[in-house]
Amino acid sequence: MGNLFTLKFWLSLRPPQILPIYQKVFVGIIVFLLIFSVISYFFGFRKKGLYASVWRSFYSFSLSNFFVGLFIFFFNYELIPFLSARFWFLLWAVMMLVWAFFIFKSLAKIPEKKKKIAEENEYKKYIP
Repeated sequence: MGNLFTLKFWLSLRPPQILPIYQKVFVGIIVFLLIFSVISYFFGFRKKGLYASVWRSFYSFSLSNFFVGLFIFFFNYELIPFLSARFWFLLWAVMMLVWAFFIFKSLAKIPEKKKKIAEENEYKKYIP
């Protein structure tokens, strides 16, 4: 665990191969992203509604991160110098967190949209 907080661990351009248990965890994350992209595809593109745009955002998030994770896993498995460096994991995690922040920010605006639609429907009720 102490090795995790050293610069040599994160900035080494020729790191050792990932331990098998962490490979299984990483493959589990990649499979989860693939399954989530399929689920979000059906909710985002097959159904219409207020949440469809959020589901499409989740679809692009999970599918893009699936491919990025797949490339990172492949480069680490093959021990390709520079492309198997540990800082790619850190960069990928930061990118995922920022992207998820913006998705949840748009998700927080849904109640406002619902209220606005209800007000418009109430207004249109009295217009011939």
